[in-house]
Amino acid sequence: MSASLVGAVAACPVSRKPCGTAPAPPSPDTLIYSLTLPAEPASSRIARVASRAVLHTHGLDDMVDAALQVVGELAACASHFAAGGDMYLSLRYRDGALRVVLYDGHRRHEHRRLVEACDGHRRAALRVLGRVVRAYGGEWGFGEAREPGGGTRMWAVLPRRGVG
Repeated sequence: MSASLVGAVAACPVSRKPCGTAPAPPSPDTLIYSLTLPAEPASSRIARVASRAVLHTHGLDDMVDAALQVVGELAACASHFAAGGDMYLSLRYRDGALRVVLYDGHRRHEHRRLVEACDGHRRAALRVLGRVVRAYGGEWGFGEAREPGGGTRMWAVLPRRGVG
């Protein structure tokens, strides 16, 4: 084996866990999932079902109702604005809060008036989401996706403390 190949192999990470070691059980801090779905109305249900399973598995049953409402609202909005394309859902628990991010392929308009009109339509479509997130003490928003391919990034943060 050449010296460069040996050096490259030595640089590969190796698990320090012995074979057969049981993985740590899922917890909120290990929640990080993503899912790509078609931007269709039926995908909202699929996103909610998958999110319910993830939240339950990671012990976040106390957040299920609000989180599923948020996921459903974001997915429904994306299916309206990016019909026929894809949408990408990300769920992550970090710093005591559930972060829900949804990307859709609807690109930002270049003309200022079109941007304002489109943002107004999206804000109106997310009216219920805004109320749920505010009631939960969280925050939400949307804007241009910075990822390759562009589109729109919508997000919501739900602190675990939630509604009393």
